[in-house]
Amino acid sequence: MSVLVTGGAGYIGSHMVLELLDAGEKPIVLDDLSTGFRWAVPDGVPFIEGQCGNQDLVSRVIRQHGVTEIIHFAGKIIVAESTSQPLDYYDHNTSQSRNLIDCAVKGGVKHFIFSSTAAVYGEPKANPVTEDEPLMPVSPYGRSKLMTEWMLEDASRAHGLHHIVLRYFNVAGADPKGRAGESCTIATHLVKLAAQAALGIRPALEIFGTDYPTPDGTCLRDYIQVTDLARAHLAALIHLREGGSNLVCNCGYERAFSVRDVIETMKKVSGINFEVKTSARRPGDPAAIVASNTRVREKLGWTPLFDDLPTIAKQALDWERRLHNRRAHGSGTKE
Repeated sequence: MSVLVTGGAGYIGSHMVLELLDAGEKPIVLDDLSTGFRWAVPDGVPFIEGQCGNQDLVSRVIRQHGVTEIIHFAGKIIVAESTSQPLDYYDHNTSQSRNLIDCAVKGGVKHFIFSSTAAVYGEPKANPVTEDEPLMPVSPYGRSKLMTEWMLEDASRAHGLHHIVLRYFNVAGADPKGRAGESCTIATHLVKLAAQAALGIRPALEIFGTDYPTPDGTCLRDYIQVTDLARAHLAALIHLREGGSNLVCNCGYERAFSVRDVIETMKKVSGINFEVKTSARRPGDPAAIVASNTRVREKLGWTPLFDDLPTIAKQALDWERRLHNRRAHGSGTKE
């Protein structure tokens, strides 16, 4: 059995590939390298450059590599950008996902795991938010992901495509063995940005909004370590192989940290008191969103290993330092 990982040269996808390899699986990577890196794909893993919505290409990959399962990460993920470029997000996250699902159905793919987001909840009425919370996304990013969830639900009814949707909260950190981390030059994730500020790669860190109805006025988020997230996908794959039912599961730690909490943690871990600036709120940012993770624990048997903010911050800092040194020596391009 071969597992096709779309977006497998990107941040979360590259950790998924490592998790599959460590488990003795045979991953295949499809990535257009718009935000991913060829060097992030381990030696010996088949790599195909292209878009997941290219039906001729995807159909050929499924056929030639005997793909029986797909784990779908490819897409655009910046909430604020989605409000100014909505049609681009509906293209990448919805239209191309539609084509990929169509190829999966026609190619006889048995199992499909989809990388969704907590943004489908919008402003939840209560935290921790459960999977049964009303779905009211407030950004094109969240809407584009929700549309793909709906397509999978319909494809399952019509064609029997077994699937699991994993709704991520805030992904952070890096591979504990130092093999991978967040490498995109346009990343907007807070933990990565804080690591860059600590290393002097950026002159200061910016807080967007300090007047939210939270204890310190900044947004509250649930941060999940990236390897723990990859392990949840592997658990989902095993669940489907064992005949488990379709599922929608949150992926988070059921713990909230504010923007200021993250900043202070990075300062302590790095020993650097970097500059912090404040700005107005960004569109599409809810005040607080925290995962209920009862379902992923009970249904998939998932247990986190890295539920510790200082550990996550230290991993991100170490990776950012390694990445900066790589680029300084001219080896950080998309080769």
